[in-house]
Amino acid sequence: MENAMFCYQCEQTMGGKGCTKSGVCGKVPEIANLQDLLIFQLKGIACYAKPLIEKGEMIDKEIVKFVEDSLFTTLTNVNFDPEVHVKLLKESQKIKEELREKAPDAKYPNYATYNLSETKETMLKDSEIAGIMYDKELNEDIRSLRWTILYGLKGISAYSHQARFINYNSDQVDQFYFLALEATTNDELTLEDLIGMTMKAGEMSVEIMKVLDEANTTKYSHPSPQQVNVNVKKGPFIIISGHDLRDLEMLLEQTEGKGINIYTHGEMLPAHGYPSLNKYKHLVGNFGSAWQNQQKEFDNIPGCILMTTNCLMRPRDSYKDRIFTTNVVGWEGLINIKVNEDGTKDFSEIIDKALELGGFEEDQDKKEILVGFGHNATLSHAGAIVDAVKSGELRHFFLIGGCDGAKPGRNYYTEFAEKVPKDCAILTLACGKYRFNKLDFGTVAGLPRLLDVGQCNDAYSAVRIALALADAFDTDVNSLPLTIVLSWYEQKAVADLLALLSLGIKGIYLGPSLPAFISPNVLQYLVDTFDIKPISTADEDLKNSLNQAN
Repeated sequence: MENAMFCYQCEQTMGGKGCTKSGVCGKVPEIANLQDLLIFQLKGIACYAKPLIEKGEMIDKEIVKFVEDSLFTTLTNVNFDPEVHVKLLKESQKIKEELREKAPDAKYPNYATYNLSETKETMLKDSEIAGIMYDKELNEDIRSLRWTILYGLKGISAYSHQARFINYNSDQVDQFYFLALEATTNDELTLEDLIGMTMKAGEMSVEIMKVLDEANTTKYSHPSPQQVNVNVKKGPFIIISGHDLRDLEMLLEQTEGKGINIYTHGEMLPAHGYPSLNKYKHLVGNFGSAWQNQQKEFDNIPGCILMTTNCLMRPRDSYKDRIFTTNVVGWEGLINIKVNEDGTKDFSEIIDKALELGGFEEDQDKKEILVGFGHNATLSHAGAIVDAVKSGELRHFFLIGGCDGAKPGRNYYTEFAEKVPKDCAILTLACGKYRFNKLDFGTVAGLPRLLDVGQCNDAYSAVRIALALADAFDTDVNSLPLTIVLSWYEQKAVADLLALLSLGIKGIYLGPSLPAFISPNVLQYLVDTFDIKPISTADEDLKNSLNQAN
């Protein structure tokens, strides 16, 4: 049993069907099965929480935080440490029992009535009942929607975790975790009910991105366009990867005046646009490219790395002693920097290590890219943009964004960006932009042709921009000269896609391959209802986008 697993939550899943021996992400069956059991436990907690919510009770925020952190821990490329999972499982049982005491007497499903075993070995044996394919009789469309909802929740949990870290949250989203988790256990619900819940997950995704946008822009001010050096400078350094701006802020405060350069990596790149972070002179640039190249790019570097959220890959021995994690990120044997009672963290261990390693020996020539076009900065040009579109100077917008990954076929996104005509602008967000963000696209109508809107959660910014432009043209988003081309890898992209669908946005191109958890009938429903288009070739999709617009 312990040698088998089944996981199909990410785009790189084996054969486009599911990983069964070990995860392409580096997850071994032991971790996969403990994660299955943890999700099973969360569903059980939700079964007891739902009737309490219906009675008007608020679920304790510590329980919400636990559910959120557990969902995020099981997202792709986040945590690979068995002990962390066992600890979470034990905590889940305590919470389940606490809610079981309070919940009204009723007939509850196995998710709720199951009690966790004492040892990791017995937990692993029990995990079989939590497997995705355990119920062989389940209708494939019901299964498909249940897991789509669950993967949407994992994406929502990542954004909500980020907001909660700076003391922002949404009561609506906090409650939704329990209602949606319970829905994935409820045999009374029809396909229509589950489609409704999937769309509700999209609405909650919009809601949490809005809250996170407010959190980041209130705390760090609105991003503004900034040039960011993508080459290295002489001296000791720390590379910070992930999404949590608060971690970066604390690291910058604690390294100030110590002669340590700080580089962003991956999805931390957009942090350079925020005035409250950009003011630190030792935030010197961005290191490397997208997350999936980290094993090569971190190989033997003379400095440290701090992983704040996904995406962590198996650390090579050549840098295992210099990579640190924080929040829910983990790998067996790596140091995880905990949060103190007062919400701060002590980064002295990673700071000392960076000084000891000594850093780069010389400066490379400066090469800069432009970031910082969130909704505030972009819409400050709204008048000029509208005029340029009306005069024909600016023909079309392409939003090319989402997660990057290592699988062949992703060159499509580079090729697509390169072939976008010179009288069109490209909006981009998330790490998919690393496919083309170092290319020079020049300008159109006095604006840079490539506008970096930010992290994956800044899909909200892109939506704000689209809605404002639709308003200016007195039309709806689907009638704008705008094509959305999404690349997906993990569950935040699922949350982003559901967010766009819940807003009624149609005609999205999706790739590089379609999710394995979407059944043929569910895919047909998405195609019929939202005109979702699997990507074909860059030439074909570009031609169709521009023809439809004409």
